[in-house]
Amino acid sequence: MKKIQIFLFFLLILTDVVFSQRKPEITAQELKTDVYFLASDSLKGRKPGTKEADIAANYIRDQFIASGLKLICDNGFQYFEIVTDVTAGDHNDLRFEGFQGTFKKDFMPVAYSSNGTIGNTVVFAGYGFDIDQDSLKWKDYEGVDVKGKWVMIFRGDPELDNNESKFIPYTEIRGKILVAKDHGAAGVLVVTPVNMDKDDKLIGLHSENNDVTAGIPVINIKREVGNMLLKSSGYELDSLEKILNKTRKPKTLLLPVVVNASAEIIQKKARTENVIGMIEGTDPVLKDEYIVIGGHYDHLGFGGPGSGSRMPDTVAIHNGADDNASGTAMVIELAGKLAAEKNRLKRSVIFISFSGEEMGLLGSKYFTDHSPVDMKKIKTMFNFDMVGRFDKEKNSISISGTGTSLEADSIIRIYEKSLPFTVTHSPDGYGPSDHASFYASNIPVFFFTTGSHMDYHTPFDVAYKLDYGKEKEIGDFSYNLIMNIDNLPKALTFHESGKKEGYGRGGRRMKVTLGIMPDFAGTEKKGLRVDGVTKDGPADKGGMLKGDIIISINGMTVGNIYEYMSRLGKLKQGQTISVEVIRNGKNEVLIIPL
Repeated sequence: MKKIQIFLFFLLILTDVVFSQRKPEITAQELKTDVYFLASDSLKGRKPGTKEADIAANYIRDQFIASGLKLICDNGFQYFEIVTDVTAGDHNDLRFEGFQGTFKKDFMPVAYSSNGTIGNTVVFAGYGFDIDQDSLKWKDYEGVDVKGKWVMIFRGDPELDNNESKFIPYTEIRGKILVAKDHGAAGVLVVTPVNMDKDDKLIGLHSENNDVTAGIPVINIKREVGNMLLKSSGYELDSLEKILNKTRKPKTLLLPVVVNASAEIIQKKARTENVIGMIEGTDPVLKDEYIVIGGHYDHLGFGGPGSGSRMPDTVAIHNGADDNASGTAMVIELAGKLAAEKNRLKRSVIFISFSGEEMGLLGSKYFTDHSPVDMKKIKTMFNFDMVGRFDKEKNSISISGTGTSLEADSIIRIYEKSLPFTVTHSPDGYGPSDHASFYASNIPVFFFTTGSHMDYHTPFDVAYKLDYGKEKEIGDFSYNLIMNIDNLPKALTFHESGKKEGYGRGGRRMKVTLGIMPDFAGTEKKGLRVDGVTKDGPADKGGMLKGDIIISINGMTVGNIYEYMSRLGKLKQGQTISVEVIRNGKNEVLIIPL
């Protein structure tokens, strides 16, 4: 208790020092002070849902107060709930014919398993495929009744070393579970083939940062346990794997063994918060329009498996100095600078420090879904993410989103001629940071970054490696750009720039797209919400609208992002599909040519 009191005492002293020294100008020293605090070991990597992340949020709010910002939402905090971890409950069991499985040694539920108990026979269904394409046909469930039964399937596919494999859209476990559900399976027993892992390690319980479960119990079993189940068939898993990989044909086995098994996963949830302050504009009309300046303050905590760390086997503080204490410091500095010039601001300016970015843009998604102001009144979003590690050889910064408004490129060129560095213009509005949530809402965006580096998402992203002098120069440039756009007589004209779909294994795009931005955060529980529609894409031409909730494709249910991606992976170019959506509480069917 005494140590906590001492820590808080020094925290108050540091805060007071910052308050007393904070200047209206952007300074390298203030950027450094903010980064050194936010990226200190004492904040333990600022993982959302931890007390250290809350200390960071309080620090940011205090700087907003010191700059004279008006706090909005709940005294400057916009709270939301996240899944921080998953653990196994007490009711995980696996039994058959006198065999009692040992938890964590013989079996483990997968992290997204639904809770439940199933007692029935088992069907071995190979790789669990149900593929019927012109160039690829493989139907493991054809002529086999799996209703109410356990299905045992291999992870992966027969071409694990081929990044151009045609099996890629069908290889993810969630997709295979969906196929098993479609055929009536009550539960899935997942086995790791030798080609994937000779050591046969059980799949660890790593949170996917959302509460979307598979809908049925899913248990990962050791190959030794699988061979016990196969005993009466005369086969073993190693020989079955070789047969499947060689013949490329289904090999299904009905096993008379009754398996009684239970899965229980407990999701740990916590509250985290965006930090939000505002400067009200001075123009009687334009003050009702808003410019957003943001950057995320969260990072990876201690790293480890499933955290996003590039060193997942190393459990150590990931300080996140560049990612993204640097961007947070920039937002704080711009708040002070613009507040000192508030009489020159026509439009209102909202400053947001987002949480949950590393978990999938959760904070920015929550803000755009629960905005305290009319989203249609937000006219531009500036995002700062990793702006502290300047490459002196390239002598350049990157601004993405320059194609998301008709005027952006020409406005940037007004200032870049006199800059001590060059500016790389990138038109795409969609990208791996919080501006993507605003671009999906048809808002012009500017994404500032000095780029990635070898320390990205490792414990070596530390404060002393940043170039605070260069970050100050970027801040001064950003200030001029923001002031110009804030005072434009007419807001920027939104222009769609860049596609809104993801990639498969090896960075390869899915073979077909609908042309939508899905709700990656999984906030909609009835299906998959459409957060953006690409102009002139298949969905747009088929009449799909932002806000539609996709509940089925070609009559096959879509309950979440994983089921959507699985359904999408089985479609082909030139095909015409039916998509059922919920729109304004009513069901509608759209006909969409791919």
